[in-house]
Amino acid sequence: MQKLFDELQSLDERCYISYKLSEDILMEHAANGINVFIRWKFDKNSKIIIACGSGNNGADGLALARLLHKDYDVEIFYVNEQKSPMAILQIDRAHAIGVHSTFELNKCDVLVDALYGTGFKGNFNYEAKAVMQTINKLDAYKIACDIPSGLRQDGTCDKDTFRADITLTMGALKKSMFSEQAKERVGRIEVLDLGVPRSVYEAHTNWNLLDMDDLRLPHRVSKNSHKGTFGHLVIPCGEKPGAAIISGLSALKFGSGLVSLLSDTPTPHIPYSLMHTTLLPHNTSAIACGMGIGDTYTDEELLSFFDNTLPVIADADLLHKPVILELLQKEDLIVTPHPKEFISLLKLTQIADINVETLQNDRFKYCEEFSKKYPKVTLLLKGANVVIAKGDEYFINVYGTSALAKGGSGDVLSGLIGGLLAQGYNTLDAAINASLSHTKLVQNYQGADFSLTPEDLINGIGKL
Repeated sequence: MQKLFDELQSLDERCYISYKLSEDILMEHAANGINVFIRWKFDKNSKIIIACGSGNNGADGLALARLLHKDYDVEIFYVNEQKSPMAILQIDRAHAIGVHSTFELNKCDVLVDALYGTGFKGNFNYEAKAVMQTINKLDAYKIACDIPSGLRQDGTCDKDTFRADITLTMGALKKSMFSEQAKERVGRIEVLDLGVPRSVYEAHTNWNLLDMDDLRLPHRVSKNSHKGTFGHLVIPCGEKPGAAIISGLSALKFGSGLVSLLSDTPTPHIPYSLMHTTLLPHNTSAIACGMGIGDTYTDEELLSFFDNTLPVIADADLLHKPVILELLQKEDLIVTPHPKEFISLLKLTQIADINVETLQNDRFKYCEEFSKKYPKVTLLLKGANVVIAKGDEYFINVYGTSALAKGGSGDVLSGLIGGLLAQGYNTLDAAINASLSHTKLVQNYQGADFSLTPEDLINGIGKL
């Protein structure tokens, strides 16, 4: 797990004050980090163009050019005249040892983007837009210095934002790099030290980036056990029973000892491994509700399912119903909306009345607002980057891919979460581990990404 920050200026200033490191020292370490990466990946004499802006991001690029000079065919492409004191100092240093400049973005092996840093706001002007369009079309390995130019602090992007193969970011991870829009721009991300270990540079933050190393799978350690030992998940079944069946099979495969589909009449084509019930069994240990229920149940019937202290995962259709307002008062609740369901939930809870585009442009903000109002509820907001929140703790799972953009994928996730709840996981741990498992299943899949089905995901659970 890694820390995420809204801004790093305060961390830089702590280096100046507490660790006696100057701005110049931090910049030299930043430039050298990129220098080391390029020397590791590319042969000497490779053609490298470093596009430099007028501020400190450009100064990083100028320092890099000086470090690569002579061993590589390096040229600096200037967009604007240097303005920051560090940029002026670094250009003098680069020119003093004979680094060349260019006025053309020609063919090269490596293109380093050091144009605009974390202070970018608004949109590119006409000249910058033309430069960015040319850069993005170049057939070169593209490195973003700190962040891709055009990425704003709130995670939104100018439409011509730099498209990096890798972002070599300075000091610590910026939260903005893990927005939905940024996912297409940042490429792979690596953090460079700035003269002190990362653990020293970083401070406290409520936001975290999940790694696959954080995954904790169910593990059966007790030899004296039976099916009841590992919980009983109950799934109300409605208009689209296939959704409940997918969730049930997912939960069973993920370790739940028993899984029952609840409905007034027998569910058609129910797999032999799932059970059917018309009443909530006495040994129920968790409930997963909402997947494909449609308008099968009245509010009173839905509330009867939850008139207990059992942990609940609320998904899909349930998130559009006013009854969710009463359910949000429960102690052990996970809600798992996709963006359209989340804007419905935000409206029902009177947090915000927005459209999907507004949400997607500021997902982190609305997750924080929801969690402040419902600190006991665990939220899992689906997307290219999944956001998981409870109270003042926030986590991002960046392993989502377009392979999951298919009907039934979310039902598998609900089953994974429900299966963990049934086995005794708390709501936050169930959401985190189920989400990581869900995306790990895609990584393990051997077929084409467009061919992935819910059945493929379920079949892969046993190989996690």
